[in-house]
Amino acid sequence: MIKLVVSDLDGTLLLPGGIMPEETFSLIDKLYRNGIIFAPASGRQLPNLKKLFAPVLDKIAIIAENGGLAWFGGEIIYSNPTQSDSVLYALSKIKTVKGLHPLLSCEDCAYYSDDFEPFAAKVRASYSVSEKTDELESVARRVTTLKISVWDEISPCAEHGGKILPPLIEGLRTMVSGRDWLDVSTPDANKGEALKALYRRLGINSEQCAGFGDHMNDYEMLAACGSAYVTANAYSGLKKLIPNEIASNAEKGVIRKIGELI
Repeated sequence: MIKLVVSDLDGTLLLPGGIMPEETFSLIDKLYRNGIIFAPASGRQLPNLKKLFAPVLDKIAIIAENGGLAWFGGEIIYSNPTQSDSVLYALSKIKTVKGLHPLLSCEDCAYYSDDFEPFAAKVRASYSVSEKTDELESVARRVTTLKISVWDEISPCAEHGGKILPPLIEGLRTMVSGRDWLDVSTPDANKGEALKALYRRLGINSEQCAGFGDHMNDYEMLAACGSAYVTANAYSGLKKLIPNEIASNAEKGVIRKIGELI
């Protein structure tokens, strides 16, 4: 029996344009009444996700920063930060590639130093708590960083930064996390590891979890779910690995499938 439903947001649960389906909160309430916890699993920061799911915050768990941390019951139950020396090393490499703009994703705030307005606008739209600084490296030395989020002005980033960065940054995980975002983190930071921490806290196993995703940063999470689904609009490489396809995010595929499950 399903005890946990975990879903990526952008491109998966959310409608095109990042719009929350109107049925979401009532469905989460219904899940909760049936003894099932819902967990959004996203590359977004924890403060942003808390704000987004404020009406049902007492009924959900959260996987944030693409698995950098997990939150449940009012506390962080799992965190896998990137060491400061690795962050500094990665920043030095990222800055050699034209069109890439780094941001430090930390537990409570995101820090950036780039004045490029399209990037700054993207940060303001995507992060509930952010701060511009002239000393990004100094922040990396004194504040625990979960991951480096990298905005790629040359989209799709899978064809630009997604090809250039991985061979440049040795010893770290560089993953395409959206059409114009990349994540750089410690090698074992992913949504799957955070999900396993949530299993331990809830006292359940993988067979009691249903998961939904659309991109390669969802793969480890979906591989750790007893029932795993990808949306019709998902990245083709993920579809080859996870063959259970549902309707697209535009067609509310996740909402419809969760309704079937319960």
